[in-house]
Amino acid sequence: MQPAEIDEAVRRADLDELIRLIDDVCSARDWDGLVSLRERCARAHETGRQLWPAASHAAYRLALEAPAAYAAATLDAIGAPFTLGPLSEVAAQAHTWSELAPHAPNGAPAVLAANERVLRGEDLTDLELPGPSVLEVSLRLEDWEPDYALAEYHSDRAEFPMPAIPALQPVTLPAPNDDIERDEASGALVELVRAWTAGSDGRADAVSVRGDALDAIAALGPHAARVASIEPALGLAIMAWAGASGGAHGRRAGAAAGRFGAWWALGAMTGLLDDWPPHPDDLGDALGSLEFVAWDSEEPETGWKLHLAVATTAHDRAWAVTASDAD
Repeated sequence: MQPAEIDEAVRRADLDELIRLIDDVCSARDWDGLVSLRERCARAHETGRQLWPAASHAAYRLALEAPAAYAAATLDAIGAPFTLGPLSEVAAQAHTWSELAPHAPNGAPAVLAANERVLRGEDLTDLELPGPSVLEVSLRLEDWEPDYALAEYHSDRAEFPMPAIPALQPVTLPAPNDDIERDEASGALVELVRAWTAGSDGRADAVSVRGDALDAIAALGPHAARVASIEPALGLAIMAWAGASGGAHGRRAGAAAGRFGAWWALGAMTGLLDDWPPHPDDLGDALGSLEFVAWDSEEPETGWKLHLAVATTAHDRAWAVTASDAD
């Protein structure tokens, strides 16, 4: 690519032309040219031109399609606020950690990329990561963990599949009891969807009650409900999916952050937060001490939703969360 061609598109602040140029450069596999285009667009604000969408898209394509040295270089401090997902997750989809590590700059984005590789099956237990311990979770997938729902990135789009939930059946809800709290665990459940409520138009609420899962659902006040008992591992996968997502318009956190959010919520429900991080085996045993229920309020919903109830097997405490964010 000729620098003059980039300069002219930047001078005119022509986003459509810049996106076309990015496509052309990627087709030609001119990664140095794409780096140059990204940098020029990122610096355009110095002359009053806001070309962050083009700079972000160039970084996204580098992370997804370029060789590992170029992909790792996107894990820097420049940032890419308009990408389809965090570049740590995008780069980890297409490159192993051994490919990225020699080129990754020190910092939290590189550590997140390594954790994303863990979700894709790599065991990094014995490695020292190049940055702060931003996620205090195991650097391998534990035997008790589910197959997490991972984003699927493409050059022009991204897909964020939700874990499959079994068919729900109508139930009669009990009368709401008076022992309704909003404790640390219910707060952790709401925190899973902070991107929906802070960065989009979503709403969320969670409660804690004495009783079982149906008691917790009733405390949220739906007029009717359908439910399905699900395996604890699926419940963990649903929480992680919610914690990873950005909802309709919020900034996606990524699967690694979603896994941490699910572990934290699990720890809050089972009393393991006082000595964090717990041993993974202890957290796995704690997961087995809970009953999970997927539910809805028999009302049509569009967009993003999270309806989950969790109870201790002794039924001395239960939690339920409802969250939605329309597209």
